[in-house]
Order: sequence, then structure tokens, then C-alpha cells
Amino acid sequence: MKHIFPTYQQFPMELVSGHDWHLVDNDGKDYLDFTSGIGVCSFGYSNELIQQNVVEQLGKVWHTSNLYPSQLQDDVAEMVAPEGMLAFFCNSGTEANEAAFKLARKYTGKAKVLAFKNGFHGRTYGSMSLTGNPDIQAGFAPLVPGIDFASYNDFSSIDQMTSDYAAVILEIVQGEGGVVPGDSHWLKAVSQKCHELGILMIVDEVQTGIGRTGTKFAYEQFDVDPDIVTCAKALGNGLPIGAMLGKKKLASAFGPGSHGTTFGGNKIALSSAKGVLQQLTPDFLKIVQVKSQVVFDALEKALKPLSIVKDISGLGLMIGIHLTGNVKVGDVIADLQQQGILTLSAEHNTLRLLPPLVMSEHDLLAGVNLIQNELQKQADLAKSPIDQL
Repeated sequence: MKHIFPTYQQFPMELVSGHDWHLVDNDGKDYLDFTSGIGVCSFGYSNELIQQNVVEQLGKVWHTSNLYPSQLQDDVAEMVAPEGMLAFFCNSGTEANEAAFKLARKYTGKAKVLAFKNGFHGRTYGSMSLTGNPDIQAGFAPLVPGIDFASYNDFSSIDQMTSDYAAVILEIVQGEGGVVPGDSHWLKAVSQKCHELGILMIVDEVQTGIGRTGTKFAYEQFDVDPDIVTCAKALGNGLPIGAMLGKKKLASAFGPGSHGTTFGGNKIALSSAKGVLQQLTPDFLKIVQVKSQVVFDALEKALKPLSIVKDISGLGLMIGIHLTGNVKVGDVIADLQQQGILTLSAEHNTLRLLPPLVMSEHDLLAGVNLIQNELQKQADLAKSPIDQL
């Protein structure tokens, strides 16, 4: 690549087409996709309803300013927002978290926010400042002030919460941080403490939301009551859209002129989101839950005996395979690509799987088999000469 900034460590092939849950590169090689474009294309690459919605909207109008009402925005807001919440549409997850950050400070009149180590909330200044990963923040100081960090899943972190905080922000499953699910008792305790102290609870569902964990939002599986929920990624199945969803009481702080966006709520992106949400039915989510159990059972059986696998974690079809330090996850990903399967990494040497939710059970298990074979090979290579005697 000669004309763009080298901000990405890119793989050697270009993906030029796709169908169902397969991607094809510029040499014509077909890959089984266990990435969904980092949790984005949950309905794959040839979904008829999404394509139909987008093509239909293209024939009407591509863009109108938010100075004019949009019935499509209101319709999609009703479909995506939990009961009692309103929506603000933007273009990405980091923008959704920026909006949540601003709303929390403006509504409460307080500046401090508590976030968690290994959390990830985006790369714009506010969202990056909320991200508990020093490597992502490196070189960009000074960051937005007023943000403290606590340890995720640690009950002592709840003692850090005081009424001085405007908000607490967390992920139900830390995705980039290693696919680490929140402990149900800890999440409940955080939620209760927030409401006792008048702290807004922001749940970042950018990666976990829109069906990824087997429910519309991951927090629905836990006894928590968020004030603000952010989502993006899978909402548009590849078209750029994000949303900040907040309780109606918060509307008093987000009146005309308080926040805005040129492209947020774009009609093309919304038409795709509508197609996603039309298909995100209770029956569909039940199927995702069944597939998830099948995959986790297969992974436990196939991978737990391997010496290089420390643990398998996740929720729904959001999966982390935690590898020992004598195997590099990057090498595993490269080898799997050669075998025709695309995977991801996460922090702490984690092989991350985010397959499209529509992938067949047959191909999900075929992917597990390929991963088992690769990790078995890596385990054999990792053995010391003494072990091999």
C-alpha cells in the first residue's frame, strides 16, 4: 500500500468478494470466515433482505441533513432501543461512546468517570481515554482528564465508586481485552452501586450487542440496569452506523445544539440496520444460543486436552482461546489462513473467534476441526526435546 498511512499491520491478501459466511481473496482462494469483519457482518455477505433494503433506499435518496426529521431513523430507533430508552445515531462505536461520555457529564454535572483495565471503547480522544490499555494510549498524552481505572471482575473495585463519579463504563464481555466475560455477581453489584450513588451505568455493547452473545444485548443475560447502552459493529452488517441508547430522563441534557453529526443516521446505513433488526427475532437468537452451546462443547472436547490451551472463554458466538506463552497467536492465525480459515487475536495471546451468526452448524464444527488440527501441531512443536523422548 503506497498512498495510505501504515496504521494497520495487514495480512498479505486482499479480500475482494464474499458469499454467505465465506470470503474470497484476490487470488481466488476461499476462506471460512470466523471474524465477521471483527464482529460486524453477523448476517454474512449475501443477505437478501439487507441487500434489498439498501438497494431500495439507494433508489430514493442517499443522504439528508439531520435538520430534517427522518421516519426511518425513528423506526430503527424503536427497533433497537430497549424499552424506555431513546436513540442517538452516529457512525461508529467510538462515536457512540463519545456521545455517552458527553451525555453522562452533561446530565450529572460531574466530570469523573470510572473505567476498567483491559477495557476497550475506541480510539477517538474521549473513548481512547476510557480505554484501559496503555499501548493504545501511548504517544497521545495528555488524555482527557477525570478518568480512573479499576480492575475488572474485582469486587474491591466497587469500593472505588463514590458519588463524585458521573458514570461507570464497562463491557459485559471484554472483547479486545481477551474475551473476558463479566462475573454475574460482580456485574450486579456494580449496577446496584451505581444506582445507590446516582452514578450513570454505561454498558458498551459495541462488540457484544445485536445478537453476538445470543441475546439482543449481552446485559440482558445479567441482573443489571444500564442507563446508557452503546452499540455499532453488527448493527449495520458492514455499513457504518453506531447508536447511543439512553433512558428517556437523560433527554433533558441532550437538547438542540448539545451534540450532532453530519452523517449519523444516514439513510443507507439505517436501511441496512433495519434489515438486521428485522431478522434479529427471538427464534433467531434461540438458534444462536444452540449453535453457541454446540461450538463450546466441541471446543472444550477438542482443545482443553492440549498443553498449549490455558482456557476457553466467551459468551454466545464470541469466543476466546487462551494460549500459553510458548505459542504466538499471530503464528496460529497465519497458519490458519493458509488452511482457509480467518480468525482474530485479542490481548493476552488469545485466539478470538467471531463467526457470522448465520454460519451453519456444519461449518462452525468444520472450523473447530481446523483449529484443533492447527493447535495440535503447535502443541507438538512446542514440546521440548525431553518431552518428546
